[in-house]
Amino acid sequence: MSALFVNVAQAAPSVSVNTSSMDAIFQASPVVQLTLLILILLSVFCWAIGFTKYQTFKKMNNSDELFLSKFWKVNSLDTLYEDIDQYNDSSIARVFKAAYLEMKKISESPLLAKTEGDKPILSGIDNLQRVLNKASENEISKLESRLTVLATTGSTGPFIGLFGTVWGIMGSFHKIGQTGTASLAVVAPGISEALIATAIGLAAAIPAVVLYNNFISRIRKQEIALNNFNADFLNIVKRNFFQGN
Repeated sequence: MSALFVNVAQAAPSVSVNTSSMDAIFQASPVVQLTLLILILLSVFCWAIGFTKYQTFKKMNNSDELFLSKFWKVNSLDTLYEDIDQYNDSSIARVFKAAYLEMKKISESPLLAKTEGDKPILSGIDNLQRVLNKASENEISKLESRLTVLATTGSTGPFIGLFGTVWGIMGSFHKIGQTGTASLAVVAPGISEALIATAIGLAAAIPAVVLYNNFISRIRKQEIALNNFNADFLNIVKRNFFQGN
């Protein structure tokens, strides 16, 4: 009996199959290669968006901190507005600039009711509040730009990879049908390219989801900071410039 197993083992042909990742990619069908190319491009694009957003948030937070520090120290909004160009990366400074310009329009319009000494008493606080809300929403909209790419990659990446997997398995079955054998040399390349598509799909989707959740969390914090600034700014100008509010 043992001699029979030895003879069968000796008679079996040696099969050498290249199943490395690069071999699987280069030997994959054009459809699978196109799928992999799409996933790789999406992954590169997501990392580029992540790096750009990271730099944007870093500069914005630093500039916001400097602007708020000066905002609470100055005695005149005019002085703060004259130095506003120093805070180009600050979203809060841009909201302040929009509100300040609106206040100037109000002061120069017939809505200016009267003056008390040298201090103008204004009306039209609703207009100012609308400008603050609009400016804040514009800032949030800018921060949310291109996040749809991260969300789309995170949600569709695994499915795109799954498509490559299904296509690779279909190719394996097709080769089995053509050759009439289910040997490792026939099945392995198709399975390998199928697994590569799945792996790259997950590799593209997982960082995209992590980056998306991280940036959404930062945007929500920035939205709270803008709302807090709007409330503080309205309180200050109501006390000092507006009547009957």
